Amino acid sequence: MFGRVKTYLDSIRARDPAPRSRAEILLYPGVWAVAYHRVAHWLYRNRLFFLARLVNHWSRWLTAIDIHPGARIGRNFFIDHGFVVIGETAEIGNDVTIYQCVTLGGTNPDGGVAGKRHPTILDGVIIGSGAQVLGPITLGERSRIGANAVVTKDVMPGATMVGIPAKATLIESQAGQRDFMPYGTPCSEMFDPATQKFEIMRCELETMRKRLDALMAEREEHRDSA
Repeated sequence: MFGRVKTYLDSIRARDPAPRSRAEILLYPGVWAVAYHRVAHWLYRNRLFFLARLVNHWSRWLTAIDIHPGARIGRNFFIDHGFVVIGETAEIGNDVTIYQCVTLGGTNPDGGVAGKRHPTILDGVIIGSGAQVLGPITLGERSRIGANAVVTKDVMPGATMVGIPAKATLIESQAGQRDFMPYGTPCSEMFDPATQKFEIMRCELETMRKRLDALMAEREEHRDSA
């Protein structure tokens, strides 16, 4: 057990340069929220729903992080700061990082019938502060969700999503190869909120130009063969 705790704390230290020791990380509200959730989830799985909610309520009051007892969470989950909401049917893989004020929210099921209505977050995903991930969608492995993005559709593995609604954008190859990208996107002027829409349009135009060049080249080949 102590080995697993040590591994967990070291995984957080690898993603956050602020703490000077493992003991300091033990004071993080995100660490306490995950620990309380492990207890609440065990109670939930054993159909002790009231007790599970009681633990959840205490955790939310103490940490300002609301994780429904039914949510399933993998290893090394790191919530950096508070005010995070995670819904009942959310599923979170290993080594996922979420920053402050993120919502993994649900959609209203037709006819009031409960079911899968919250996101599935696969391994290595980073979700920037203020992002809203809504509905029974899937974020692919190692995908990045930029700050304040609103995601309502599936995200491909390794993609970087920005904007409202969120769209995939191009990043420099050196940035894409990094093991960890704080807040989901590179910290450069290219991702300043004031220029996000322009950058997305520029990337889309560049993609369309490449596609047009490919079609023109294909047309020329057909002419030559004829």
